[in-house]
Amino acid sequence: MILSLHQPQYLPYLGYFDKIAKSDCFVFLDCVQYKKREFQNRNKIRTKDGWIWLTVPVISKNKSSQQINEVLINNSVSWQKKHLKSIICYYRNAKYFNEYIGFFEEIYNKKFERLIDINLTIIYYLLEQFSIKTKIFFESSLSISTKKTQRIIDICKKLNADTYLSGIGGKDYLDEELFKKENIKLIYQDFKHPVYRQCYEPFIPYMSAIDFLFNCGKEFKI
Repeated sequence: MILSLHQPQYLPYLGYFDKIAKSDCFVFLDCVQYKKREFQNRNKIRTKDGWIWLTVPVISKNKSSQQINEVLINNSVSWQKKHLKSIICYYRNAKYFNEYIGFFEEIYNKKFERLIDINLTIIYYLLEQFSIKTKIFFESSLSISTKKTQRIIDICKKLNADTYLSGIGGKDYLDEELFKKENIKLIYQDFKHPVYRQCYEPFIPYMSAIDFLFNCGKEFKI
C-alpha cells in the first residue's frame, strides 16, 4: 500500500493532487509547525501580466511555534473579497468558469476562523472534481510523537503502508537507509506538469490547480 503525506495547503497546485491520486492513503500533516512564506496560506494564479499571489492573512505575531491546525485567519483584513475579485477578473473568460465559480463565491462569502478549515474545504472540493478517491487520514488522530524520517516511518507502520511516496524534495532530507532498515519502500514523485490552454499566453506552470479547473474542467489525468 502506497502512502503519502503533506501539510494542508491553500489552493494547492496540480502536483499536490497528483501525489494524492498516486497513493492508496494520504495523511494531512495537520499538527506540524506552521511555516511562513510557504504554500500553507498562499498560492499563485495566472494573470494577463504573469501571475500573482493570493495570500490568506494569518495571525502569527508571537506565535512562532504554532501548529498549522492552530493558525487563525486575520479577518480584520478584507482578503476574501480581494481573492474572489481576482479569480473572477482573471478567469471569467475560461472555458469552465461558469461551472465552478459558484463554489468559490460560496466559500469566499463564508467566515473561516482557522486557516486549515478553508484549506481543507478547497482541497476536498478539488479532490471531488478530479475524481480522486484516495483514503484520507489526519496525523493528529494517529498519536505519532517521533520526528523527521522516523515520524514518517511510524505513520507508515500505523497505517500498514509498505511504500512511501515522497515529493522529489525529500531527497534532501530523508534518511533513505532507515526506510531500508524498516523494510518500507521509498519512491519519489515524478510529476511532469501538463501543458494546457490558459487564458493568457505563454503557458506558465505551477499555478494553483484552480487554473487547470477553470480552463480544463475535470479532465485531470494521472
